[in-house]
Amino acid sequence: MKEQSINSNKKLGLGARIGDELRRNFVLYLMAIPVLAYFVLFCYLPMFGIVIAFQDFNLAKGVFGSPWAGMYGFENFYRFFTGKLFWPVIKNTLLISFYEILFSFPAPIIFALMLNEIKNLKYKKIVQTVTYLPHFISMVVICSMIIRFLDEDGIITSFISLFTGTRKNYMIEPGAFRTIFIGSGIWQGVGWSSIIYISALSSIDQELYEAAVIDGAGKWKQVVHITIPGIASTIIILFIMRMGQVLSVGYEKIILLQNSYTKSVSRVISSYVYERGLGEGNDVSFSSAVGILQSLVNIIFLTVTNTISKKVTDSGLF
Repeated sequence: MKEQSINSNKKLGLGARIGDELRRNFVLYLMAIPVLAYFVLFCYLPMFGIVIAFQDFNLAKGVFGSPWAGMYGFENFYRFFTGKLFWPVIKNTLLISFYEILFSFPAPIIFALMLNEIKNLKYKKIVQTVTYLPHFISMVVICSMIIRFLDEDGIITSFISLFTGTRKNYMIEPGAFRTIFIGSGIWQGVGWSSIIYISALSSIDQELYEAAVIDGAGKWKQVVHITIPGIASTIIILFIMRMGQVLSVGYEKIILLQNSYTKSVSRVISSYVYERGLGEGNDVSFSSAVGILQSLVNIIFLTVTNTISKKVTDSGLF
């Protein structure tokens, strides 16, 4: 019967085969329409706006009426590379991103490993719930809390003053901004980000641990030789994805926390694009050009990291 069905499908034309497929899986294709519409409307059609980066865009003239920027359309890119803020913005972005990879990325892994060793299920659930909560708090509220806790009379400032003997507003200290940004990010996201690692840990065969105990392996050797290798593929995939966001430091938190005192160390590419495109600059073409460069560099980092990972570990995104 199967052979007859296959032979009959081969005899049908392309249109007939497509019609037959639609009839048989009509409900599935119907359910896929909203998803396809979302990606077409919000992901693919907006890509046409890339042309704005090569124009001296004027809202009244629109995309089709605005003139090209410079002779070859690369004037906006040239302005960014030769601008006085180019190196400060790149430096701030790379430093914050580097610190996030160095401290924020391993934090949920360490937390998941520690949580995996808790045997009291009730206590374990309480710890998980408490650490998940900051993720669901609005970024505006989180930043308001940070500013209040770290001002001259804040609770964290009061605690620090017990050891230093001095009080100061840490939110206007340029040297403290990156520490505050990274530290608050770890507090807010460590619980939520650990979920995927906890799931990966639950898939490890428990018989491996039993065999290790019989062989005399302690907790540390079990973690090194069983636990970490068991979640290594998950760590590698998430690390590759993180490397694809090297220049994508979120502008919301930056803008909410920065002030005139810390702008020199807090202005990153995303906040700079916001300032020039929607802020005082109102230069949409320039901000579009910077955004394209940001995406291109992220793609390069993603591709290079994935290539190295596949050669070294045989694991990769593609």
